[in-house]
Amino acid sequence: MAKAADTLTIIPTSGPLGAEIRGVDFSAPVDDSTAAALNAAWAEHLVLLFRGQDISDAQHIAASALFGPPAVGASRSYFEKQGRAPGDGVAAHPEIAVISNLGPDGVPVMENEGLGSGEVVWHSDNSYIETPPAGSFLRALEVPPNGGATSFTNQYMAYDALSDDMKARIAGLYTKQDSTRNSAGVLRPGVTAPQTLADVPGPDHPLVRLHPVTGRKALYLGRRRVFPSQYVIGWDRAESEDLLDFLWDHATQAKFEWGHDDWRPGDMLLWDNRCVMHHRDAHAVAHRRIMHRTQLGREKPIAA
Repeated sequence: MAKAADTLTIIPTSGPLGAEIRGVDFSAPVDDSTAAALNAAWAEHLVLLFRGQDISDAQHIAASALFGPPAVGASRSYFEKQGRAPGDGVAAHPEIAVISNLGPDGVPVMENEGLGSGEVVWHSDNSYIETPPAGSFLRALEVPPNGGATSFTNQYMAYDALSDDMKARIAGLYTKQDSTRNSAGVLRPGVTAPQTLADVPGPDHPLVRLHPVTGRKALYLGRRRVFPSQYVIGWDRAESEDLLDFLWDHATQAKFEWGHDDWRPGDMLLWDNRCVMHHRDAHAVAHRRIMHRTQLGREKPIAA
């Protein structure tokens, strides 16, 4: 059994979140002291990067379990309702979601049901269900030579930077979390696009959530797609749109952001969906990009 806690190296980024972790090999079991050190680093840095992880899907799931119970991704249910599984080769491990730009014939495409080659806009994973995952753990199998950077924004800092008046204004507010489209803006299988705000399906989640581990407050915007989409519960359309325009612009400022723009096969990124949003840059459609992702620790957001 690997016992790396004493030799674990944590290298913070120069940005407002994120750290690279060295000295851990997920192809072998990880001891309890190392797992505790990794969880402490995750709570402090919000996003952890592990390089050189040549592991199987089963080992990926086991590594995820160090941080919380692995869960089947919410998007899978949309495919299963149509008698299909999302992506390729996931039947043996339903906890693994394939994030790929390959079409049915194995050729890269711009748009598909696995987030394609285009931009993936700012969001928090699975905010469109009642109990979103606490974390997501993404592993690179094949990556393009450039493009496809993954960026993260610190929502503790975004909340702390709001004026006292704005904090008071949004206290106790909830928003509808649109479940109709995926993170690339593609309508989900079998779903009809809403025509009015009243048609938008999805749960209501607090705009400010309390992190159950750190006790800190974070903005929780979740996701917003083409109108009609996210809205503030109980507010009229104009007021809701104005507030959400402001909050989304505020929360995604560069001063809160760090990005991983040097993907290599074997890289793994773990992020905390409770206090982080993420975004992916587009990349050239000519190149293959295949990632496997787990999600862990389903939790109902706690209103701050």
